[in-house]
Amino acid sequence: MRRADRLFRIVQMLRSGRLKTARALAERLQVSERTIYRDVRDLQLAGQPIEGEAGVGYTLRREFDLPPLMFTPEEITALVLGARLVQAWGGAQSVIAANSALARIEAVLPPELAARLDKIALYAPGGYHMMPAHRHMLDDLHAACLSCTVIEFGYTRLNEDASRAEQRIVRPLALAFWSGVWTLAAWCETRDDFRNFRMDRIEDLHVTNRNFQQKRGQRLEDLMKQHRAEARSRNAV
Repeated sequence: MRRADRLFRIVQMLRSGRLKTARALAERLQVSERTIYRDVRDLQLAGQPIEGEAGVGYTLRREFDLPPLMFTPEEITALVLGARLVQAWGGAQSVIAANSALARIEAVLPPELAARLDKIALYAPGGYHMMPAHRHMLDDLHAACLSCTVIEFGYTRLNEDASRAEQRIVRPLALAFWSGVWTLAAWCETRDDFRNFRMDRIEDLHVTNRNFQQKRGQRLEDLMKQHRAEARSRNAV
């Protein structure tokens, strides 16, 4: 059983309101008690309202249950596929959030729909390419985009020696995922223009203490307008 599925099952079993010991959960899921302790701790850190302690048992506070939800099989498929994509290619915090969100959803699904989760034959292989350092970098870049914080890093352009990495100072705008590669759209202060940076070519990322104001001509919407204008120009040829 995949870890994400195991986390779902733990939340489902704790919804009964009765204390469940780590041993009982471990026997049901065919894992070690140490694994259960780790999973419960991670669920609690992700915001699941689990009460209890090792050696006594665990339960889920009933007042935090989600109201009944109904999904079509197609909606469930989309949710699970989306979560698997995040698990494979998302940042460290996004992976935890995806696991937690699906655990909450599965906890209120009717049994016939909950059983469908294990039968969805859509996967997102390739996540093993995402090293932990890259997952945390993705979190840092996303946070910088949201907080409008200037960042600095070394960047190696395509077909260049990594030892020749150029130092860049940029205003991060958004992240995009293209065929297995994350790219950062930004206003580059070093080049005084928009630039897209592949995350796998970024090194020595430093998030500064300097915030920037969204200025006309340097915003994400301005970049998108530029892309649309270029696309229309190409199509007109």
